[in-house]
Amino acid sequence: MRTIDETQPETQQVYADREPNRLLLKLSGEAFGRSGAGVDPELLADICKELAQAATLGAQLAIVVGGGNIIRGAQLAAAGLVQRATADHMGMLGTVINALALREALTSVGVDSRVMSAIEIRAVAEPFIRGRAIRHLEKGRVVILAGGTGNPYFSTDTCASLRAMELGCTTLLKATKVDGVYTADPHRDPKATKYDHLTFARAIDLGLGVMDMTALAMCQEHDMPVVVFNFQKPGNIAAVIRGEVIGTRLTVR
Repeated sequence: MRTIDETQPETQQVYADREPNRLLLKLSGEAFGRSGAGVDPELLADICKELAQAATLGAQLAIVVGGGNIIRGAQLAAAGLVQRATADHMGMLGTVINALALREALTSVGVDSRVMSAIEIRAVAEPFIRGRAIRHLEKGRVVILAGGTGNPYFSTDTCASLRAMELGCTTLLKATKVDGVYTADPHRDPKATKYDHLTFARAIDLGLGVMDMTALAMCQEHDMPVVVFNFQKPGNIAAVIRGEVIGTRLTVR
């Protein structure tokens, strides 16, 4: 498959308030199961194995989880029976289910982790408090972030952008089912070509659907690099954490 390299990305500035070994991984609900099908034990075991391998690399890792395998709020609201804000809150609860499943799976293989939720659900998760989350990361714990931003009308991609900046991460890692960003859907268009590098402005102009527009604009404004990669290839999560060149990198320039 041909690749496109828009421009060679410049070395990104690491701001004083960012930890050089702190990363945020965005996992969509499809990492846990098919849309609306709940949590698939085999997929959960697979993603847990990959994360356990990555946890040995010494990086501080925060994970934002989606909930599309449980429920998609926007689709439910589109049917007209449930108001959008309520549907989005239902979706946030779906992310909590995935986060709890992931924590238990990681714990079972000896990876210390904590679930923090943007919506208060103290019986099963800590509330998201920035300072406490950073403390967990500094102690070597994987922090699993659930509940999105806690507000309707915002996607978990936007949550990932927000949390990456709040927690002082240097890079946002966007895990998908394809090995980067393409000019078109590679499953439907055999002529689709992959970008090795994209600017945020270019991705927004082309409407490539890498992340939602709000998330892309936030990353552009705050100079937060994004790496889009295929999480289904064994070893890829560890590889991207090690800094290997895989997938597509999005930067300001």
